[in-house]
Amino acid sequence: MPLFFRKKKPSDDARKRLEYQMCLAKEAGADDILDISKCELSEVPYGAFATCKVLQKKVLIIHTNNLTSLVPKSCSLLSLITLKVLDLHDNQLVSLPADIGQLTSLQVLNLERNLLKCLPQSIGDLAQLQTLNVKGNKLKELPATVSGLRSLRALDVSENLLQELPRVLAHVRTLETLTLDASSMTYPSPDVCSAGTESIQQFLCRECGIPYYPPSHYLLPTLESDGGGTSVDGVDRAAHKYLEEESEWQNKFLDYEKRKEKKMQEKLEFERRLNMGQREHALLVQQVNSQKDEILQTVREDQLRLEEGLTKHQRYLEEERLKLLQQLKQAEQGIAGRIQKLLEDNQRQKQSADILKSLENESLAEMDQKFQQILAWQQLDQNKAVSQILQEIEMQKAAFEALQVKKDLMHRQIRNQIKLIETELLQLTQLELKRQELDTETLQGVITEQRQALGYLLQQLLKEKRQREEELQQILLEMEAKSETKQENYWLIQYQRLLNQKPLSLKLQEEGLEGQLVNLLMELSAERYLPVFAHHRVSLQALSTMTARDLEKIGVTEAGLQRAILKRAQEILAVAKTIPELLRTVDAEVPAAPEPSAPLEEPPSPAVPTAPPLRWDEKKSECVVCMEQEVRPQPTRGAGAGGGVRAESSTSPVCGLVILKISRFS
Repeated sequence: MPLFFRKKKPSDDARKRLEYQMCLAKEAGADDILDISKCELSEVPYGAFATCKVLQKKVLIIHTNNLTSLVPKSCSLLSLITLKVLDLHDNQLVSLPADIGQLTSLQVLNLERNLLKCLPQSIGDLAQLQTLNVKGNKLKELPATVSGLRSLRALDVSENLLQELPRVLAHVRTLETLTLDASSMTYPSPDVCSAGTESIQQFLCRECGIPYYPPSHYLLPTLESDGGGTSVDGVDRAAHKYLEEESEWQNKFLDYEKRKEKKMQEKLEFERRLNMGQREHALLVQQVNSQKDEILQTVREDQLRLEEGLTKHQRYLEEERLKLLQQLKQAEQGIAGRIQKLLEDNQRQKQSADILKSLENESLAEMDQKFQQILAWQQLDQNKAVSQILQEIEMQKAAFEALQVKKDLMHRQIRNQIKLIETELLQLTQLELKRQELDTETLQGVITEQRQALGYLLQQLLKEKRQREEELQQILLEMEAKSETKQENYWLIQYQRLLNQKPLSLKLQEEGLEGQLVNLLMELSAERYLPVFAHHRVSLQALSTMTARDLEKIGVTEAGLQRAILKRAQEILAVAKTIPELLRTVDAEVPAAPEPSAPLEEPPSPAVPTAPPLRWDEKKSECVVCMEQEVRPQPTRGAGAGGGVRAESSTSPVCGLVILKISRFS
């Protein structure tokens, strides 16, 4: 037999039966019976003891369980003191509590089919016990205290290891039925035991030396004599005594019959109540089973609906996933197409770069030739202006270098390609993050290859950008060497040449502007906006109807310049209404825009940038671009042939334009 074992957990049906029986016993108007049989119990629950104690139950039925002991550690046997019937058959009890004698009201004790090896000595204290059933146990002897069972009527000790009966059993005068295995008995002998209960009791009485009386003699107490009587003669006294005895026996018999009838009625009432309880129990079990079937059916229907809804939801999620994957695939195809197009454009631009480089070399040669012409032309009539401007060669060189980088077409194309590649890399990064959120790995290799291709392309463009900047710097160095050897106003001429290099379409549009509008912009030092007005085909009449917001939309962002242009346009139109010939005269006098270069046969007149006259006594200067911010002066000086030249360079904090102020000092 193992020393340790795991308690078997009751089944759901057994647990539900226990809960139902406990609730039934606690209901108002319930009978005195607590039936927790067939509940697969390994010990009596505490609630059963509490229920018996509080509700004073008289019948406790715990048969057909797995009990090994009657009283748990946390309970007391005194809680069952009101019991009259205790049914414990078909369990695994190995012993009874030592204080079982405290159940003084107990009348029926059924211990059939257990594992009892002995009975406690206190069992003799059960003075009201009428039925004791210990059939099917492992008893080898009965305790001598059984003689105290003064009300015992039925005793069943069959199917045990019992071979001898205690002699004191003769003192149990009320014993009517004694059941045992006569063939295995040694004392009394099998012959005596086979003769029946009365024969056994007579044998035990003889062994104890006491007279035997049948059990019916002890059902009623013996009537006591009154102790006195009148003196009569012997015949009357004998007749009177005989009549008294006969009357006494008749009274005893009648009383016995009444008690027997009463016991029979109690038994019938008990059986009726027991049958009624069983029927109610069966009805409740049937109701519980029907409710259980209904609940199971409802649960099955709910489960089917839940599974159907879950299937629909999963199908919907799968459709959404497929749609999202399709969208991702389309996005990847679009990105792949754009990348391919970008690679093709880059290839074409590489080819065009070579062409541009060759054209640039030709242009440089042409510029050198034109430079010689412009030099000869300026030496004729602008020697004085050249001597003043030559003092700021380094400033002119810096302005030319910035303008050259800004005007350089190849450099601008490389920057645009870099921005486009950075945009595509950002889109690829967003796509990869979106893929990581969806936990998909489809076409991940394609995205990696595309990212590597874009990264390689970006590196190549950055390298080409640096090379182009180095080439421009080399061109500047070569031009600087030429300027040192041939002429002194080289940088000013190159700067003016870059300014004059406008697209042919803009030149044609500027030539189509009204002369009065051109003069207006030149008066306000806004000739840089001539291409803007020409591109949008703005006339003087249209300008008079525009607002500052309209000018901002076409590109004129300075608030002061906007107000000045609108005010000047209204003034011109107001004058034109009174003198219409003024507009026509001005239009006829406006010269055409100067060409960027002159023919080789005769040198053109120098194209000198126009600007408002400088006022040297003013302490503040204003940027001609932003019109709002005060510039920061940076004075410099240079020595000339006839004295000194003071140059003051001012930088606008908004637009970054450099403004030169030049004055001569002696």
